[in-house]
Amino acid sequence: MKRRSFIQKTTAGTALIGLGGLGLPSFTSSKKKHLTILHTNDVHSHIDTFGPNDGMFSNKGGVARRATLIEQIRKENPNNLLLDAGDIFQGTPFFNYYGGELEFTLMSKLKYDAATLGNHDFDNGLDGLFAQLPHAEFPFVSANYDFTNTIMDGHTKPYTIFNKDGIKVGVFGLGISLENLVNKVNYKETKYLDPIEITQDMTRILKENEQCDLIICLSHLGYYYKNDSERISDLNLAAKTKHIDLIIGGHTHTFLKKPTVAKNSEGKNMLINQVGCFGVNLGRIDFFFDEQNKTTTEGATIIV
Repeated sequence: MKRRSFIQKTTAGTALIGLGGLGLPSFTSSKKKHLTILHTNDVHSHIDTFGPNDGMFSNKGGVARRATLIEQIRKENPNNLLLDAGDIFQGTPFFNYYGGELEFTLMSKLKYDAATLGNHDFDNGLDGLFAQLPHAEFPFVSANYDFTNTIMDGHTKPYTIFNKDGIKVGVFGLGISLENLVNKVNYKETKYLDPIEITQDMTRILKENEQCDLIICLSHLGYYYKNDSERISDLNLAAKTKHIDLIIGGHTHTFLKKPTVAKNSEGKNMLINQVGCFGVNLGRIDFFFDEQNKTTTEGATIIV
């Protein structure tokens, strides 16, 4: 199915966004490369499709349906990444019984490229998380959790880099403060580092040292906190940093029909997206690069 007709038939909402100062009409004739970013967040161990009597989520979601959808999109554009913004664990008896093995195994079969950690991914403790890592055939990126002196030390990386058709994509991860969210026994000596300071370091490394064309943050900080506007969130992170092109968010279960276009600290456009929870939606964002690596973007939330 052609890209445009596919998006029109499967999305709850779409957006056309010009990044890098270039709008879509002037870009069409010179576009050279196309990268598709697919993403999930806060799936919370929901393996099966919701039943017909499950309210607003009835007949939605399910790993099998998501796999079919992802396979269709990959056939359409082989230059793609599949990412997750955390809270993979906790929410159904599948987690209580298998302890995360099923979730990581299925994500591996779907060929996720990277994920970050959410607070609920610590619910079986560091030992429980570590025990399931062999089932995850993808890296976990976490730049602001310092796992020194824990069993998880060395088993995450602050960032990872992908090369898709000559497009260099840097992906780094950020997690929420675990204090008052997770029992101290479960995260032990894990240290939470300031997301703003870490982001400044990560984006400098990825932009200047690694020369990435696109920088993506997998964030489990939350989209925004209306009653606590100063609390660190994706919107605040975007406003206080630079060089991020896309924040893929989680934690607050925010259902965005299309990506939010936000201004960074330099007044440049960047994107923030989050697709709710429980695997009922799949996020899709298409980046188009011209010969100068300027980009135009289409964003969509696809109902599974």
